[in-house]
Amino acid sequence: MEHIRYSVAACQVDMPNPVERRAMRANTDRMLSMIDSAVAGAAPFLPVRLAVFPEFAHSAPVFETASELIEKLAITIPNDHTERLQQKAREHDIFIQSGSLLEVDPKWPGHVFNTTCLIGPNGILYKYRKVNTWIPYEVHTSPHDLEGYDEPLFPVADTSIGRIGCATCYDWLFPEAMRQLAANGAEIMIRVSAYMDPWGATEPMAWWTVINRARAIENIAYVVAANQGASLKHYPPYSWPGGSQVVDFDGRLLAEASPGPGERIVVAPIDVSALRHERASRRGHHMLAHLRTEAYPVYQRHQYPPKMKDDKNISYERNNELIDEAKRRLDSSNND
Repeated sequence: MEHIRYSVAACQVDMPNPVERRAMRANTDRMLSMIDSAVAGAAPFLPVRLAVFPEFAHSAPVFETASELIEKLAITIPNDHTERLQQKAREHDIFIQSGSLLEVDPKWPGHVFNTTCLIGPNGILYKYRKVNTWIPYEVHTSPHDLEGYDEPLFPVADTSIGRIGCATCYDWLFPEAMRQLAANGAEIMIRVSAYMDPWGATEPMAWWTVINRARAIENIAYVVAANQGASLKHYPPYSWPGGSQVVDFDGRLLAEASPGPGERIVVAPIDVSALRHERASRRGHHMLAHLRTEAYPVYQRHQYPPKMKDDKNISYERNNELIDEAKRRLDSSNND
């Protein structure tokens, strides 16, 4: 059996947020340059075969309504940015998890998705649309919420460097999302993230590290987590702690960027053969095999978004209405 071992690069960015489509090109230019740096830096050692960028590396939801995002920033996929990343993947024979883009799809008019793509030398292997949007602020649509949506919510790509899946930032605070990725076969779980202070990479909370390590342990999977390193002037009202990291399938922290804003490239080894051996031979602490699925009736009941009579466009105010209704439903069900 071929031994699959290589380096992964978590590429942390600090760039201004575009407020119009044409400004996105400068972000893509910088990402391409960072890929060249990551590949060149690792060349004398274990070569990089996978480069990962954070959420909103291409564009961020800097407007308060979906209609404004659609008008000023959202684009279809594929596009010039994904095509340029594909050219770079072909040049270096690597795979690239793009930073997220604000995506529109003619199949779903009036909706905008927070989407990231896994791109290889031959093109896009999957699109992942953020399922658990960071409400109330994020006004893009979760594909889960669309009636008749028939594409996989948690796609996994079977590649020459392992089975790769991705979820975005707030998704990771829902362990069932990552469990589904693992159930779909993911061995390398990618986190593209814009995770802000005070929940970031440092104590006393350090949610970033706690969650990354827990999900690796729960799913016997590598975690490659690229976080925004944007300075406050680039992405108010939050400051961004960076701390991009790579975690192995036992929760060991293999590499980590020093906390704080700024560009970083974090490189660490991935040994897919060792992971597969571990999954095949382990008897204890094999939570994927030990999962008592019927023990959790909470997942048999619809919770969010609540069904409400009036249909309004997604906005910050509308998200708050839905959250309040979901909390009332939760209180009611708990008191029955």
